[in-house]
Amino acid sequence: MCKEVMELNEQVLGRIHSFESFGTVDGPGIRFVVFMQGCPMRCLYCHNPDTWKIGSGGDVYSVDDVVDQIKKYKNYIKDGGVTISGGEPLVQIEFVTELLKRLKKEGLHTAVDTSGITFVKDSPAVIEKFDALLEVADLFLLDVKHIDPAKHKKLTGKDNRNPRDFMDYLADHNKPVWVRYVLVPGYSDDQKDVEKLHEYLSGYKNIEKIEVLPYHTMGIAKYQNLNIPYPLEGVDKPTKEVIDRTKEILGVKKHVNK
Repeated sequence: MCKEVMELNEQVLGRIHSFESFGTVDGPGIRFVVFMQGCPMRCLYCHNPDTWKIGSGGDVYSVDDVVDQIKKYKNYIKDGGVTISGGEPLVQIEFVTELLKRLKKEGLHTAVDTSGITFVKDSPAVIEKFDALLEVADLFLLDVKHIDPAKHKKLTGKDNRNPRDFMDYLADHNKPVWVRYVLVPGYSDDQKDVEKLHEYLSGYKNIEKIEVLPYHTMGIAKYQNLNIPYPLEGVDKPTKEVIDRTKEILGVKKHVNK
């Protein structure tokens, strides 16, 4: 079991950074969003560096604690659901799976927002955990960082082998996916790279939606509060022209496979 997930008196415990009770951009409908603590990646554009620490930080909750929080809003999210985000939520995959099991019993739609970085296709132990997760997750919001392995590593600190293997895994199990792509000037906005990304994504029939998320600087204050140098100092937001071009290449408005 991962360090950040603990068992005490048969209760699975997890570290949670925060909650959002009326999320509208993390899956279909109005959603309750659980932001898990911990992330192995260091995306240059990350606006939540306070979620990075694994095994510490955040607040410790039991599954019962979180379900009780969510049930208070059940009438508001009954046509939407619950999204588990982060950080990287699958650092705490055991806790996430147990939580989603309970939420499915409550009749709620469940989604997981992940990069897929913790997936290891050659590990039977890891596959067993992900198989259990797939049984209770209705939708995956997959954060695709970059199509090029070297540029992916420069952008996130990790290569993209595990995320690409995870994409294949989700396709093999025909799990619905929404792709999210953060557009960062000078890092992920090269037209040729975007065209390669489009070609790659076109091979997956389980992708229901593609979203382009323009880079923003809303997280700078958090870096200052944590005394961490902001890695994209001086990088401007992408222009409307580049945003529109990227959306057109990726077929954002028309890319729906059902």
